[in-house]
Amino acid sequence: MTPPRRSPRLPCVYILASRPGGALYLGVTSNLVQRVWQHKSSAAEGFSHRYNIARLVWYEQHENMESAIRREKAIKRWNRAWKARLIEESNPSWRDLYEDIL
Repeated sequence: MTPPRRSPRLPCVYILASRPGGALYLGVTSNLVQRVWQHKSSAAEGFSHRYNIARLVWYEQHENMESAIRREKAIKRWNRAWKARLIEESNPSWRDLYEDIL
């Protein structure tokens, strides 16, 4: 898998899932395309790699990294049902959004 050529650099909070209703991974990045590619190509070791979590199911762009980090920390405190509701509000089928951001 080759890295994507286009890489918009906007701070984003994102949620990956292993499958619809599956394990979730929440992160923050300044380069969403590159970061999701790292998860998909197994370049990112750790929890997401171990549980095969690479489906981009939700993301939110921010004007600066500080606000993105605050939002990520807030969502991390949420229970799973709230996170699932957040995903399903904009992506009810838990479709992989990666192609949409390329």
